[in-house]
Amino acid sequence: MGRTRFSSGEVMSETAAVILAAGLGRRMQSSIPKVLHRVAGRPMVQYVIQAAREAGVERIVVVLGHGADAVRQALDGDCESVVQPEPAGTADALARAAPILTASPDCRQVLVAYGDCPLLTGDLFRSVIEAQRQAGAAIALVSSIVEDPRGYGRIVRDPDGGVRAIVEEAAATEAERAIREVNAGVYCFDAAWLWERLPSVPRSTSGEYYLTDLVGLAAQDGRRVCAVTAPLEITAGVNDRKQLAMAEAVIRDRVRQRLLEAGVTLVDPATVYVDATVRIAPDTILYPGTLIEGNTVIGPGCRIGPYSRIVDSWLGSSVTVDMSVIEGARVGDGTRIGPFSHLRPGAEIGPRVELGNYAEIKNARIGADTRIHHVSYIGDAEIGERVNVGAGTITVNFDSESGTKHRTVVQDGASLGSDSMLVAPVTIGRDALTGAGAVVTRDVEPGMVVVGVPARPLRRRRQSAG
Repeated sequence: MGRTRFSSGEVMSETAAVILAAGLGRRMQSSIPKVLHRVAGRPMVQYVIQAAREAGVERIVVVLGHGADAVRQALDGDCESVVQPEPAGTADALARAAPILTASPDCRQVLVAYGDCPLLTGDLFRSVIEAQRQAGAAIALVSSIVEDPRGYGRIVRDPDGGVRAIVEEAAATEAERAIREVNAGVYCFDAAWLWERLPSVPRSTSGEYYLTDLVGLAAQDGRRVCAVTAPLEITAGVNDRKQLAMAEAVIRDRVRQRLLEAGVTLVDPATVYVDATVRIAPDTILYPGTLIEGNTVIGPGCRIGPYSRIVDSWLGSSVTVDMSVIEGARVGDGTRIGPFSHLRPGAEIGPRVELGNYAEIKNARIGADTRIHHVSYIGDAEIGERVNVGAGTITVNFDSESGTKHRTVVQDGASLGSDSMLVAPVTIGRDALTGAGAVVTRDVEPGMVVVGVPARPLRRRRQSAG
């Protein structure tokens, strides 16, 4: 059982978390399980798991329902999961985790949250865990004060400030509907009390069982229910595409703030979009119109943008990317890319390479200090170091008749003339040179100059590039 630790380092309690992720999400109008909709590059449920981890909770059980297999694949590898076979309410969903957690006698607190609340934070979870422990309460819950409480369950308090009930809007009196303190759907339970009283939750008129009814059971037992208040900017859940967009805006702003605090310059933060999964080192500058997505890592001192997109790629230090797209690629230190270059999956670019206007690289390795400045396609190739690739060079890698692709090899120091066509499989030897417009269909010996269609040897190269 995971021990929850607070800033003092003291072991505060034995806590497990249950994340409810079984909902259908009908208002999303999607075949994708609601908790798998992405916010800043990550499924919503992963944010809730991360918040529980940040709060020090090690044991996490996720209750699955619609799309259980897909959701299970998106979970933290250390999470446990159970399935709610039919949607029968939140209390029924929590009960599915009981056999797992009641088997651990040292589980004294149970934190419960919804998997569609990606804005929740570890600090908030720590606060509600501590509130339950300090008060000895049956339940500590999270509430929010909102301008418009319509659609939310209202928090009804006792004169002493404790929570007496959560009243759903349909059952609320006129006075209760005027209450602006609403239920945020995060709870921390006294585990022993929870497992004893959970079977007593009554069936609602809809035939389901709701966690909010546990507040009334606590009042019957004379047990305290306390509340921790947090802003809606942290507690808001996602039920439709509009709320998904709102959550996206909040998370992306958090990412921007984290980057700024970590020494990354954002020239115009509002126009830079960085996924929560991205890592960027200090002294890198992100210019307007830049999108950085997926599991991208960017080293120090880089200049990215304007108007560039980088996805699932690794960039070393002092790399410049100007109005270009990089997908699934690795880029060495000091390389300059763009404007209008495109690195496709499998591109491996060495240090100090120059890729200029309209250079496209796919599944190819480019050696150090090589230059590809103008309107060229290099695919399925091995390009050595200090190679000059002239404007309009194409690796002809696809055999349309057989449907297979072949590799091109260009060794160190070679120079490819403008409009060279390298018909793979073919090797251009070290320090060789192809004339403008050459169509190379056979291997070229090191140091040889070839010209024509098809290319034929002309002479030895006068001055070696090596």
